[in-house]
Amino acid sequence: MAEVAVSLVIDQLLPLLREEAKLLRGIHKEFADIKDELESIQAFLKDADKRASTTEGVKTWVKQVREAAFRIEDIIDDYLIHVGQQPPHPGCVFLLHKLKTIIPSRQIASEIQDIKLSVRGIKERSERYRFQHSLEQESSNSRESQNSKWHDPRVAALYVEEADVVGYELQRDGLTDWLVKGRDERTVVSVVGMGGQGKTTLAKKVFESKNVIRHFDCRVWITVSQSYSVEGLLRDMLLNLYKQKGEDPPEDIFQMDRESLTGEVRNYLQKKRYVVVFDDVWSEHFWDDIEFSVSDNKNGSRIFITTRNLDVAMSCKKSSFVEVLELQPLTQEQSLELFNKKTFKFDYGGCCPKELNGISYEIVRKCKGLPLAIVAVGGVLSAKEKNVFEWQKFNENLSFELSKSTHLIGIQEILGLSYDDLPYHLKSCLLYFGIYPEDYEVKTKILIQQWIAEGFVKEERGKTLEEVAEGYITELIHRSLVQLSSVRIDDKVKGCRVHDLIRDMVLKKFEDLNFCKHISEDEQSSLSGTVRRLSITTTSDDFIERTETSHVRSILVFTNKESNVYSVRRFPTKYRRLKVLDYKFSRLSNVPKELGSMVHLKYLSLGYIREAKIPNSIGMLKNLETLDLRAANVNELPKGISKLRKLRHLIGSGLSLIRLKNGVGEMTSLQTLCYVNLGMDGALEVIKELGKLKQIREIGLLNVRREDYSVLSSSIAEMKQLEKLHVKLSSTASNEFIDLNLTSPSSKLRKLTLRGRLKKLPEWILELQNLVVLRLKLSCLTEDPMKSLNSLQHLLILSIGVGAYGGLNLHFQDGWFQKLKEMNVGSSNELKEIIIDKGAMPSLKKLQLYGLPRLKNIPTGIQHLEKLEVLHFRSMQVDFLQRNSSEDWNWIMEHVPVVEISPVDGKVIRNSRS
Repeated sequence: MAEVAVSLVIDQLLPLLREEAKLLRGIHKEFADIKDELESIQAFLKDADKRASTTEGVKTWVKQVREAAFRIEDIIDDYLIHVGQQPPHPGCVFLLHKLKTIIPSRQIASEIQDIKLSVRGIKERSERYRFQHSLEQESSNSRESQNSKWHDPRVAALYVEEADVVGYELQRDGLTDWLVKGRDERTVVSVVGMGGQGKTTLAKKVFESKNVIRHFDCRVWITVSQSYSVEGLLRDMLLNLYKQKGEDPPEDIFQMDRESLTGEVRNYLQKKRYVVVFDDVWSEHFWDDIEFSVSDNKNGSRIFITTRNLDVAMSCKKSSFVEVLELQPLTQEQSLELFNKKTFKFDYGGCCPKELNGISYEIVRKCKGLPLAIVAVGGVLSAKEKNVFEWQKFNENLSFELSKSTHLIGIQEILGLSYDDLPYHLKSCLLYFGIYPEDYEVKTKILIQQWIAEGFVKEERGKTLEEVAEGYITELIHRSLVQLSSVRIDDKVKGCRVHDLIRDMVLKKFEDLNFCKHISEDEQSSLSGTVRRLSITTTSDDFIERTETSHVRSILVFTNKESNVYSVRRFPTKYRRLKVLDYKFSRLSNVPKELGSMVHLKYLSLGYIREAKIPNSIGMLKNLETLDLRAANVNELPKGISKLRKLRHLIGSGLSLIRLKNGVGEMTSLQTLCYVNLGMDGALEVIKELGKLKQIREIGLLNVRREDYSVLSSSIAEMKQLEKLHVKLSSTASNEFIDLNLTSPSSKLRKLTLRGRLKKLPEWILELQNLVVLRLKLSCLTEDPMKSLNSLQHLLILSIGVGAYGGLNLHFQDGWFQKLKEMNVGSSNELKEIIIDKGAMPSLKKLQLYGLPRLKNIPTGIQHLEKLEVLHFRSMQVDFLQRNSSEDWNWIMEHVPVVEISPVDGKVIRNSRS
């Protein structure tokens, strides 16, 4: 983490040094000197950070580097705040301001001098005590010393008996088919999964199967690992190939260069049907390194790769066919079977005794389907007394056992390899998951906003920071470090989490790196040192008194107790460098005005506020980027909000911007503005200002009055970056219409929600050829809109919701909605019939029908929806269930994996067969 901290600081210093005009006289050279010293230190740190055990001298030195980096980061933040307070023009105001700020200026200059001397001293100590030499030496020796302290369970994967493999029978058969059947062209078959998921075990069983042995002329198994040389791999391949044939390799094989070795391998494999396994591949450039040595003989040859990183597998696509198997965790049943085989192999006939069933279940549940953990834990317990008391004690201390037992510590080491392989900016991003509670699904939008506030996300040309951060999440998922828990219909990540064992590894690093401290009901000790973040799960406010607070940058609260306002009022003085304050799960009686003095704050999320008011002092938070008031019960925003020129996301439910008036258009950094209430006097001025928000990506508008739509249409036409538009009227506004007329809507618009009466389906909607989601509600359409909407060729979700359509039937014709994945039709008192022709909606996965009292039958032609996975009939009349034949229901139950059917009382009559 010292390398991460130093790299992040250098990233902050570089743009600062480029903008010399922002630096006060003399400061440029000081920061430049610090940057140079840090860059010279940076070269030592990657090796030091990787090492799990080092000498005390090295540990102390690394800690000093990390803490120095934290100090520099704090000073840079203080300096930028100080510079931002300088008035732009000289004169009387400038003179008064200068007198007021001369002391802070001197303090900052003194701190910069102090840290400069400190960094220089750290560098000198590394040279004086020959740390550079010891790091280089330990870099080669540390793995050997570590191997003596922990048992690597992966070694056993190469020798697992067939009878001991559990849960991967279907995957094994599928992989075998990919190897021995199908196309003649060379194909790369990949198994992808997190460390310890059984990739090597599975690959070995397939590699040694009779079908594979019979099918190929030659087979080679090569273990790659993180650090490899191409020459070494090619040489190993040749040695293996010649050994199989009982022949001697070329005498000069150890003198051959890469080009010669490539030629030798190609010549040997020429005209042979071969399979080469590359086990444990890490580098995305691996295929570039070996591609030309494994020629395509058009005879069914295969390359077989195991990797933790999906991008490694996909990188082969540029010049080869690719098949990918992504391993999933074992089920609880499979996990118990594997556990019993390992734990009771020589006792109880391989079965768990009845008295240990309950505690076995709990222990296995904590392994979360990871074969490595199950086998390792089972191995330890196989040597323990088989009684409930011993096992209960082991279960209660499992986290401690993971760091103590030579058989279990290997799990953390193996998972730690994936962390070590991350670029520095992704290390901080992964560690951030550990702030959240166990098994917590983290919403990616929120996570991204917090990463940006922390400074983890690096700018990339042509992309917003949010888009860059989305790439970070995707990469962490592809590297099998983060698990996808929910996706949006356009396949973007909606929610994700980390495996419990990954989280355990992260929490261990928290202790070593001062990244974060968890404060719970049981945590009563003082919190000293340069801890950077606090995760609060206690209902007590005592942590404020017990925390050394000057370095804390983030506080996330995960308790719904109403917090003491006095405690929150002390935040500005106790946590003056706070950048992230996430209070959305907690409650406040009111928001203290003192919150406005937290000038470093970039992310602020507030929960329920009894006194629904935000103080005008919030306008002092000049660095604020995200203000999330969704849970805050706040409607009216103060005028001071318009001063937040860096604000990117303003989120609430029914926000009034009337007090801001002309100030709305000054908030030019806004990308998200949801939801704004425009149903009041003075709204027209706000609507005019909205057109000045050129960066807006998502906007949600409520209760627009009929006379304001012309101006609103003009304002929305100015939003060329707009991707999501929501316009909603109150369900009681029976005399109002949505009368938008977008003559030149944004070509980037992808999601559209209209809730309210429409005179007819607007023609401009049909121009939105990039639209993927359309939701209509209370539209009162009388003509079937499907024929028109079919022209939206990229539509993935179509929702014809409550009161949207008042016709008698819906007819989906052949060729319509080729890409549609989800269709919702609901709450129409008139709809009698739904017809689906063959060839309509061929990609549909989910169909939901609800509140249709006059619908007589199951949609005609539903059997044409061959990809349907989820079918819901909700709030339907009981006679609807009775009118349809058992033959129809049987077909649905047989062909659709998830089915839910319920009458108007909400009680589920039929449910999923899966």
